[in-house]
Amino acid sequence: MARTRHLHKRMNQRGINAVLVDLVCEYGMEDGDRLILDRKNTTRLLEEIGRVTKRLERIRSKGGIVVVEANDAQITTYALDSYSASKKKAGVDHEIH
Repeated sequence: MARTRHLHKRMNQRGINAVLVDLVCEYGMEDGDRLILDRKNTTRLLEEIGRVTKRLERIRSKGGIVVVEANDAQITTYALDSYSASKKKAGVDHEIH
């Protein structure tokens, strides 16, 4: 969406940068022609970010996670570090039944 000179002037006057405006546009609640991100909803978002952060840390501790998909179905998943190309080359690869 285009940003007017008026918006830029008010952002400068009020110490609100473009990143903050973008966050309100993405997560704010519609109220007529306004988008509002109030303290209560900001707190909820921060709590959700905390939960997501913990989950992402768990994924990182596994070295990443792979999900294999085919034909609109999730087939399998494994930790990214669990696959070893050297084992496959040595013939240690497990057979799928």
